[in-house]
Parts: sequence; structure tokens; C-alpha cells
Amino acid sequence: MLFRNIAILDEDLSVREHVNVVTDGAFISYIGEDVPEGDHGEEISGRHRLLMPAFYNAHAHSPMSLMRGYGENLNLQDWLFTRIFPFEDKLTSNAVYQSTLLTMAESLKYGIVSTSDMYYFVEDMVRAVEESGCKANISRSITNPMGDDPAGLVSMAEAHDVVRRFHGSADGRILIDASLHAEYTSNEETARAVADYAKQYGIRMHVHVSETKSEQEECKGRHGGRTPVRYLADCGIFDTPSIAAHCVWIEGEDYDILREKGVTVATNPVSNLKLASGICDVKALMDAGVRVAIGTDSVASNNNLSMFEEMKTMALLAKVKHMDPTLITPKQALTMATRNGALAQGREDSGILKVGARADLVMLRTDTPNMQPCHDLLNNIVLSATDSDVAATIADGRVLYKDGEFTTIDVEKTAYEVDLAVKDILSRL
Repeated sequence: MLFRNIAILDEDLSVREHVNVVTDGAFISYIGEDVPEGDHGEEISGRHRLLMPAFYNAHAHSPMSLMRGYGENLNLQDWLFTRIFPFEDKLTSNAVYQSTLLTMAESLKYGIVSTSDMYYFVEDMVRAVEESGCKANISRSITNPMGDDPAGLVSMAEAHDVVRRFHGSADGRILIDASLHAEYTSNEETARAVADYAKQYGIRMHVHVSETKSEQEECKGRHGGRTPVRYLADCGIFDTPSIAAHCVWIEGEDYDILREKGVTVATNPVSNLKLASGICDVKALMDAGVRVAIGTDSVASNNNLSMFEEMKTMALLAKVKHMDPTLITPKQALTMATRNGALAQGREDSGILKVGARADLVMLRTDTPNMQPCHDLLNNIVLSATDSDVAATIADGRVLYKDGEFTTIDVEKTAYEVDLAVKDILSRL
């Protein structure tokens, strides 16, 4: 594929004008002022367009599109225990498959090509992601609130099964991670068992951490003053590369532990605001040397997957939390949403626009009213752009969304099937 005479965000996220970009299969093969000889396949005009790295969603629960708008105006505990958990108890294989497909379509509309997902019915999620052409790090979330023997948990057996069957499948687009849901939904024996599972297979970890103040304080009460970060580190959860989602209420040595263990924090600003969980201190994390990526969480607590909305909200929250309008720069926000998310997923050759990198790309319209005038293009992307400015989303060199059309997903049929699944579940509650 050839993008002719287009503006780009290069590997340093600097703007370069009037560039030609060639992709060969899944990779970027050329960036320069000339056009290499040969047949490059589809040619796309770069007039009034910008080519940039695609977005990587660092924390989500994709099948929860079934519950968009279902649990409103509730705190996290009431939201989970009175609305979400009872609904999830009625899930079916087909409902998870269809809702994951719908989430992949929404992701592509917003320029997201890869998602770090924590849920169950993993086989159905894998099928949907593979068919969509997207990428995902999918983990079978482990909970054990009753403190049963973790070796006998059905969820642990499923976790072992899916890593053997699906890790690295779909030409590497599907990766399987380990996942402990959270400190408060299991016991220490289970946390250690999940940590051992991750180390056994050499896979990454995904865990909720310090999302609410009550979670932080109750953990300290249960574990001799240890915070969730300290407790999880002691259990070995961070002994493999990890994503710690939320980290709103971390404190003291937590920052040092996260840095020393190389943990990536996935901040979820819109979800945390909606549930009134608090504001993640992104500046403090960055100052401590902790990598920060951005997640949307599920649409049940968001209610959309707009990475533009997340970047803007995250940056504005940092400014108001510290009463300093110089925080966060657009380049820092874009790095979190692109390269940092890719690295958090173990996709070392992704999230960056350079020769040899994966052709995971977003093409933005730059001639829309909200993108004019343009004093600084990075400012416009982070603070002005919306999903309507996404002209195309490309994963591994394959166009999956262009000019409002999806090439791999029948969105009308999928939305219809999701609606049927929701009606079925509601009828059984």
C-alpha cells in the first residue's frame, strides 16, 4: 500500500509534511520523499490527511458492550454487585462473541487496533478478534472470593487451556496474558498461583490495582498495612511484565515498586470519573519513572471507547490535580496512547511509525472544522480531534476501517445480534 504525499507523525512524534509511506505486508517498508519503483498495491492520497501510529487500549473488558448504559449513577461496589455481576452470571458464548465483535468495530472507528482485555469466555473473544483483523492481549480473569483451592478452580483450568491453544495465534495478533482480577476478589494462595502460572508460560500479567480508596484501605487492613501494590508484589504478581489498571489511590513506596518491577500503569480517566473513583496521579507516576499507558475500561463504565476523549481527559485531570496548566504535553499524551500501550502489550515492533515497524496506522482528516486552524497539529490531535476525524484504521498493513465502512465486520448484523443477546439475558434475570 502506498500513502502518497501525506503528513506523518514520525518515530519521535514530530510532524513531517509531504512524505510517501509504503507498507509491505504487515510492515512499513519505506518512508521518504521519493516513491520506490514497483507495484505497491492500493494507493491512498495524502491530501488533507495525517498518518500516525494507531492506538493501543491498555485496559478493557470488551464483551461488556452488552452492558453499555445498564448500570448508571452507582458507586463501584454497587455497580458491580447489584448490576454487573448478576448480568454477567447469565452470559452465553454467543453473547460474548457478538459483543466482542461490536467492540472491535467501535475500537476501529476510534483508531484502536489492539486491546488488553480481561474477561472470560476467552475462546469466543479470540474468535471475534481474529475475524475482525484486530489484535488483543486476552486474559482469563481469575477470582476466588470464597478462598477455594486454586488448583481446583475451573477458571484456572481454563487459563491453562487458552494459553496453550491461543497464545501467538492469528500470526501473533492474539496474545494470552495472565490475570488476577484484583486483591479484593481472591486470597493470597490464589494470587501466588496466578503469579506462578504467568511465570510457567512466560506471559504477561494484567490486574486491577487501587481503583478506589476503600480498596486501598481495606487491603491495608487485611494485610498488615500492606497496600495492594505491596501485597501483589509480595505474591509475585509483578514478576513478569505487568499492566496495573487504575492505580488511583497508590501511595508511598508503591511508586518505587511499580518502577522497579517495570509495571505499566493503565490509567482509565473517564471510567474513574464516572464511578467517582478518583484521579490517577499521572504526573507523579511519570516523575517516579513509571510507564503510563491509557485504557478505556469497559463501555459499561465509560460509555464509549474514544481514545481521543481519554487523552484529553487524562491531560486535563493532570492539570487540575496539580493546578498547573503546563501538564501534560500533547506528545506525552500521544506516547501513552500509542507506543506505551504497544510496549505494555509486549508488541515491541508496534506503536511507532518507522521503517520495519508494524503497519498499525491511523489516517486522520486534518481539514475538518474542529481541526482548523492548525497552530500545532499535536495539540489539535489531543485536544480537538474526535472519532469523526478518523479516515482509516489499519492493522498489520490491512485496512479494517475506511471512510465509515468496515471491511471485516457486518456492523448492522452484529448490532442486531447483540440486541437479541441482551434481551435474552434480561429475560432471565
